Amino acid sequence: MPASPAASANPPLVFHAAHALLPQGWARDVRITCAGGTLSEVTAGVAAQPGDTALAIALPGLGNLHSHAFQRGMAGLTEIGGNSGDSFWSWRELMYRFLAHLQPEAVQAIAEQAYVEMLESGFTRVGEFHYLHHAPDGAPYANRAEMAERLAAAAHGSGIGLTLLPVFYAHADFGGAPPNPAQRRLIHDVDGFADLLQGCSRALAGIDDAVLGIAPHSLRAVTGDELAAVLPLTTGPVHIHIAEQTREVDACVAWSGLRPVRWLYEHAAVDERWCLVHATHVDDDEVQRILASQAVVGLCPITEANLGDGLFPMQGFARAGGRFGVGSDSNVLIDAAEELRLLEYGQRLQLRGRNVLAPGTGQSSGRWLFEQSLHGAGQALGVATGLQVGAPADVVELDPGHPALIARDGDALLDSWVFAARNGAVRSVWRQGRQLVHQGRHLQRDAVAARFAHALRTLLSAG
Repeated sequence: MPASPAASANPPLVFHAAHALLPQGWARDVRITCAGGTLSEVTAGVAAQPGDTALAIALPGLGNLHSHAFQRGMAGLTEIGGNSGDSFWSWRELMYRFLAHLQPEAVQAIAEQAYVEMLESGFTRVGEFHYLHHAPDGAPYANRAEMAERLAAAAHGSGIGLTLLPVFYAHADFGGAPPNPAQRRLIHDVDGFADLLQGCSRALAGIDDAVLGIAPHSLRAVTGDELAAVLPLTTGPVHIHIAEQTREVDACVAWSGLRPVRWLYEHAAVDERWCLVHATHVDDDEVQRILASQAVVGLCPITEANLGDGLFPMQGFARAGGRFGVGSDSNVLIDAAEELRLLEYGQRLQLRGRNVLAPGTGQSSGRWLFEQSLHGAGQALGVATGLQVGAPADVVELDPGHPALIARDGDALLDSWVFAARNGAVRSVWRQGRQLVHQGRHLQRDAVAARFAHALRTLLSAG
């Protein structure tokens, strides 16, 4: 794979932002210098100089800590109820039927479309929870990392930052139950997974600032011995689905006598490397264990609402300093601001109050949600964040002329973007100092959309 365009030896790029959200807060007239894909200088209160690129409202790019990119291709196709009720589990069966037909070219086209949409909404890095590994008959491709290479190519083509999280998946249920036929494209043993990780490392070699982590899929899919065997295979981030559904919690208790998060903490050294995805159904003891470990909780409000998962006990967790980020998960709808908005709104509906998450009196909900998600996603994806020296030159510009942002200043800009804006509030996006989005549209949108359309028409016409 060719080297990333962002890594080429270009002269430094300098932004001048009328307003910029820095780690210490909002600042005016900020010059931001980008060199080699990172921020090399940030200075507030200075005039623009000739050649500076003018920005109106500059934010750091947000990380999307949990994505299954291929599922963008099935968005909207599972919204029909069943006679016995619909749930995550019936949705999963439809998802298995969809992935059974996916070929590598389609995976790349769908992923690139999803990544373009992420960039247009203000996400500049994605944590790709990658479990579609094998050919439709379950046999490994001649190149075990074929699908990982397709995802890397999609990230490279779109320009989004990539934290690749290859998934270890071996069983259908707790206690090492044999996988079912619908899962055959996902399954590895430990040795085969170690080979896959080597291939994934090679797939990322040509992408500047890519990160390789690992993802034991869930306690349903991994035994304790397998978990112990795969964790040392990388020093990168560790992500796991956990406690997403009440049925999962009940099955874990029936199998082990322990709830899922409790079992995990008693059998693994969970620390800052870990991201517990969803963790929807946790009790007070489990919340305290998560807090003490400083692990990140990965929340995906749009998908969790779409699947009817439930609500994580966010208010108490937030007020105790818990770390979290947001992800687009099933990619049924890709919108960074909507993830933050729905995270707050779900809690408002449950608690029957307003502005229920930001812990300080008089604190902006929009800014708190954005900054906490920024830091949590950075930790979970293994990268520095923020408009500060040494961080990636990932910059999102909001449009001050958007109806929701007119005459706003400071925190009101973030409150209005998160709670009052819709399409068009993100005007431009830069990744590693390279512009990817202009006037709200990705520069490669038309070509990417054409490939996506061809892939979907071919795939869906085949049944």
